[in-house]
Amino acid sequence: MNQKIQDLIRSSLDVKTSMLTDEPLLLRVGEAADQLVAAFRRGNRVYFCGNGGSAADAQHLAAEFSGRFYLDREALPAEALHANTSYLTAVANDYSFDLVYARLIEGIGRPGDVLVGISTSGNSVNILKAMEAARKKGLYAIAFTGESGGKLKHHCDLLINVPSGDTPRIQEAHILLGHIICQLVEEAYFTPA
Repeated sequence: MNQKIQDLIRSSLDVKTSMLTDEPLLLRVGEAADQLVAAFRRGNRVYFCGNGGSAADAQHLAAEFSGRFYLDREALPAEALHANTSYLTAVANDYSFDLVYARLIEGIGRPGDVLVGISTSGNSVNILKAMEAARKKGLYAIAFTGESGGKLKHHCDLLINVPSGDTPRIQEAHILLGHIICQLVEEAYFTPA
């Protein structure tokens, strides 16, 4: 049993080690932080969406901005799109689950806002449609995916693709990179130059 646990920890570390030396990925993570800082400085909002564990990550990261990360500071305008269950179930019932995020972006998204879509496969239809709606409305679209990027790589402005095809390892890396972005944004936005 201990060997299996060690192997799983090692597997997670291997993905993180790969990210540590992936210069293009590191640059894209920095670019994501820069885009969020710029959006907040303009008075724009950041929206997050995902399914299952990725929805939990979306909600977690939105809370880091609207609540706090390290600094005791003012709230930043960020929210997870799935948090309104009445809306989510009504649209899924009346239209399709594929449209739950796209319709919300159509209704509340404004040019200059940012949409962060999280999908380990990069192929979640409702995330793809949200990205399409975001780009039509002038939002900046960031996708967090696994190694291939899936279909999302063609529907976003910035792809953060974790070098793994293993869903749990991808999700672990997403939250690590999300936390890094939160810290970079908080420091850049709230720390005087």
